[in-house]
Amino acid sequence: MTEVLIPRDDAPVPGPPAADYDPRLTNDDLAPLKNQRWGSYNIFAFWMSDVHSVGGYVTAGSLFALGLASWQVLVALLAGITIVYFFCNLVAKPSQATGVPYPVICRSVFGVLGANIPAIIRGLIAVAWYGIQTFLASAALDVVLIKLFPSLAPYAVVADYGFAGLSALGWVSFLTLWVLQACVFWRGMESIRRFIDFCGPAVYVVMFLLCGYLISKAGWSAIDLTLGDVTHTGWSSVPVMLGAIALVVSYFSGPMLNFGDFSRYGKSFGAVKKGNFLGLPLNFLVFSLLVVITASLTLPVYGELITDPVETVARIDSTFAIVLGALTFAIATIGINIVANFISPAFDFSNVSPQKISWRAGGMIAAVGSILITPWNLYNNPEVIHYTLETLGAFIGPLFGILIADYYLVRKQKVIVDDLFTMSEKGAYWYSKGYNPAAVVATVVGAAVAMTPVLFNNAPGMSAAAQYSWFIGCGLGFVVYHLLATRTRWAVRIPETAPAQEAV
Repeated sequence: MTEVLIPRDDAPVPGPPAADYDPRLTNDDLAPLKNQRWGSYNIFAFWMSDVHSVGGYVTAGSLFALGLASWQVLVALLAGITIVYFFCNLVAKPSQATGVPYPVICRSVFGVLGANIPAIIRGLIAVAWYGIQTFLASAALDVVLIKLFPSLAPYAVVADYGFAGLSALGWVSFLTLWVLQACVFWRGMESIRRFIDFCGPAVYVVMFLLCGYLISKAGWSAIDLTLGDVTHTGWSSVPVMLGAIALVVSYFSGPMLNFGDFSRYGKSFGAVKKGNFLGLPLNFLVFSLLVVITASLTLPVYGELITDPVETVARIDSTFAIVLGALTFAIATIGINIVANFISPAFDFSNVSPQKISWRAGGMIAAVGSILITPWNLYNNPEVIHYTLETLGAFIGPLFGILIADYYLVRKQKVIVDDLFTMSEKGAYWYSKGYNPAAVVATVVGAAVAMTPVLFNNAPGMSAAAQYSWFIGCGLGFVVYHLLATRTRWAVRIPETAPAQEAV
């Protein structure tokens, strides 16, 4: 067994010969990177693509309609995004240091075979959201097509021309964007990097233009940072603010968990942290303010509050403006879809059988699955979306907590990279037949407890607890795993020869 020292921040990760690795655990996409070239801007652009979407717009706007004063919303928003920023730095470090994606670094925690548990959970969740985000983007494309070709309007009616709950025009738009996303993904990570480098800034341009247009119509005095009446003051506002914080964390919980899939490309951990700071606290605050200003101006201009940016753009008299705006939001939604819901299952499904499922094949499995679940039917059912968000947190939370507890507290940031790719029973991550019982039990306990208020939300207090499913699952996963991995017969044995990561 060859040990690989974890490199300094400014050094590229050496790539051991593929022959040293078991073919059941590796392929060209899962092996450690030989060169890590992404800088701070690339990470910044990643988060811009993640934030600047129709979903991000609506989520940010909804925080200002909770009945809180604007300053309370801003405090909750900053608190939530700061938590995301802090946790993203934690989950980024092991993958950036080793140059391997999320499912591979999970082998150090769950075992070389047990890592398929978090990989499949995250992959399946991503499939559902991949379909939903594609549907949201296709709705923006529908607006463009109907504006350019009014005769297509009848084909947008599901009752007249529909199949499986989606209109004929909706199918055309959905499949068009489905193919476009697949083409961008198929060209590889460098093409994806260039695509997301463009998406985030493009939305800012359109958002500022849209905001300027509405200001010209309503005037500066019409701007109001409180989108609804202030109904919570004093101590009664605290639970609402905490709920808003939880909403922000839950919204980013998916890409936050598998952020290692991207941080592995970072040329240094310092570059990743800088990109995270620019893309999360700073960018999210500016974007949220832009959202609320734009949304507040729709009331005096159109006579009603509109929190959907595509609908706002559709009200403009100019055909050019509508086409430009709707297409930009569609492209931005494609950006978040690729980074949050395409790349993750690509690595996750490839990890299950590396020699049979390549990174591209894993992504296409997710893409096909996104059609079969008919995501428009999911999105059109608010109750299903409600449960989906809370279930997402209940399962992702424990996976996050366990990874952090293992890497930072149990292993003290020590990793033997070669052992991530060996089926030898002498390997550090073989555990019990390739599975780490402590991690599996902690996952089950964390997810089960976190799902309890979700499943029984009609019981007293359960509805309020359900919105904190991610925090409940994360905390329990963290504590239970740490206890099992340090004080029971499942305690993790750290090889004395395991190299220590140098301080950053």
